[in-house]
Amino acid sequence: MWIVDTCLVVDAFEHDPSFGRPSAELLQKLSARGLAVSPFTMVELSAAFTGDLVEQKRFLELAGLSYVEPWTVTDTEQAHSAWSDYVTAKRLGKAAKKPVADILIGAFAANRTGLITRNARDFIRWFPRLKVREP
Repeated sequence: MWIVDTCLVVDAFEHDPSFGRPSAELLQKLSARGLAVSPFTMVELSAAFTGDLVEQKRFLELAGLSYVEPWTVTDTEQAHSAWSDYVTAKRLGKAAKKPVADILIGAFAANRTGLITRNARDFIRWFPRLKVREP
């Protein structure tokens, strides 16, 4: 199961002029392996759907994106390690500000097939074995 980063869902939902089509084409290409969003992407998408959870779920279902993939203990352990590495690098002045959501999404994807994102470098540093696809 491929995990789809929030940015690609927003690209498709908002028909982004630059990224909408390439994002949708990559999602279509990889859909046979299964596509899902993380619990954190579900939360991040709230604003794009102005808090309308029913509409958000409807869109995800129509797009073939599962939103019920469970978070596991392994996901927690992966995120724990990556967050510690990030904070250490940040304190040494060797990392820019990083939202915790990206660490959580990366950990979730690391324990599945991989991550589909436009921002591979935001994830690879903390998850070097993560398989990433970009449009």
